[in-house]
Amino acid sequence: MASAGIVGSTGLVGAHILSLLVAQPSVSSVLSLARRTPSTDSASKLNAVVDADTSKWAGHLSAAKPPVQIFFSGLGTTKGQAGSFEAQRKIDYDLNVELATAAKQAGATVYVLISSSATSLDSAFAYSRMKAEIEEAVKALGFEHTVLVKPGMIVGSRAESRPAEAVVRGIARGMGAISCGYLKDFWAQDADVIAKAAVSAGLRCLDGKAPEGKVWSLEGADIMRLGKTEWKNE
Repeated sequence: MASAGIVGSTGLVGAHILSLLVAQPSVSSVLSLARRTPSTDSASKLNAVVDADTSKWAGHLSAAKPPVQIFFSGLGTTKGQAGSFEAQRKIDYDLNVELATAAKQAGATVYVLISSSATSLDSAFAYSRMKAEIEEAVKALGFEHTVLVKPGMIVGSRAESRPAEAVVRGIARGMGAISCGYLKDFWAQDADVIAKAAVSAGLRCLDGKAPEGKVWSLEGADIMRLGKTEWKNE
């Protein structure tokens, strides 16, 4: 039985991850860190820590009982929501790395990050460079297994308004509907499928069933395989 932790559990993919974790027979406890109460139905195995002061989250994680063995991050925001790229970076990069470090120090052996397909340290786009920097930082922490989930466009209904994304998501849904997914799945994946791939890969790592190597990177085809074709409750 595994003890899991998650940050970003009120986001589009993170909310699905949280729901999946509390439903997994192989997961005994789930710690969630968030500024607002997650929407997942109450479960005896869920310890939902709601604290508006994100500077305290690492402390909550370090003090978790039982200690977290596998930690998931779906944490992220936008420049528009944060107010500036510098403020966005404090959440996307600084807080993610701080929590990953706390998880490692607390004894977690598996770390799963919801990242993006468009990441590069050499990118002309600051966002893509930042996402790549996060990946490099968490890999450097030396978890036994680091899973980087790198979807394309994430399809699903967000609680907050992102008009431009909504238009593209609508196009993706339409293309998927007329092609049984063929014209969508290679560049856009449903949030619940991404979450299932993340949970499946993470638990496989914990069970010693991961591919050889410390870092497992999942992109479109792997996300669809683990989150849809081969998905089952672990």
